[in-house]
Amino acid sequence: MRVAIGNDHLGYNLKLGLIESMKEWGFEPVDFGCDSTQSVDYPVYGEKVGRAVASGDCKLGIVICGTGAGISLAADRVPGVRAICCSDEYTAEYTRRHNNTTVLGIGARVVTLERAQRLVKIFLTTPFEGGRHARRVAMLDDIH
Repeated sequence: MRVAIGNDHLGYNLKLGLIESMKEWGFEPVDFGCDSTQSVDYPVYGEKVGRAVASGDCKLGIVICGTGAGISLAADRVPGVRAICCSDEYTAEYTRRHNNTTVLGIGARVVTLERAQRLVKIFLTTPFEGGRHARRVAMLDDIH
């Protein structure tokens, strides 16, 4: 599965570790992030990941900034994307199961690499349950 991953300068080092892990797990990370710790604007990279997911080029996306919030907001502005900022395993799982989220936001200043690895693995391997949740996801998609 192709997975878009993007970051700002604060998420650069965490991205490197996550890319390595995703490859080990059999995923194909596609890097849309910046390539250093030099200051950049996070909306640019959140949008790139969002567009890759919305277009179908990548099935899911991961975005990383200091808190995970700003870059998640940027990805979520792309029509067809449902982004969530997350720092715990339960939310990573149930936003996929019940909300069919398509982009996971992570805060590099909030979680360790080990926690981020757990969140990403859960997010990438948890299926959407559909059923009663599909109606609610459709309602979300109708909000403009």
